[in-house]
Amino acid sequence: AYQQASPMGQLIYLAISLYFIVAGWKIFEKAGEAGWKVLIPFYNTYTMLRIVSKPGWWLLLFFIPFVNIIIAFIVALALGKAFGKDAFWSIFLLFFLPFIGVSILAFSKSANYKKPKK
Repeated sequence: AYQQASPMGQLIYLAISLYFIVAGWKIFEKAGEAGWKVLIPFYNTYTMLRIVSKPGWWLLLFFIPFVNIIIAFIVALALGKAFGKDAFWSIFLLFFLPFIGVSILAFSKSANYKKPKK
């Protein structure tokens, strides 16, 4: 049977969601995109693909099971690289511990965006 989340669980979910929206907004702005784009489903992923210089049609690959994991991995690597981070950093902090990785990209002065070549 379906069980509804507790009010505390819902509050935690809301707080985490808001945090990722704020961090995503900052990352988009650092990359020269309008921060509000993070609020629109699918368009935010399309914008992220543009930030990391990947083709927009890759958005469709996110709808294919298992392929989406590989594409998310590639995008995390490319995002880290675009902000001057190495592969280990990108894999570990953006893919496996995104709360930490996204926080560093969004709020650290050491993370500066440089548009990747296609």
